[in-house]
Amino acid sequence: MKNSKQTSKRAASAASDVLRDGRTSSKSKTAAGSALSQRASKKTK
Repeated sequence: MKNSKQTSKRAASAASDVLRDGRTSSKSKTAAGSALSQRASKKTK
């Protein structure tokens, strides 16, 4: 069964910005990483 809920492109972009910013807390980075892990992969099989 495939998960139909995925992080939007806009949210994934914001999460990426959080991870790149050195001033954010570890909790923020954990949440951002979680959001990105729910984003669909660009790779195709």
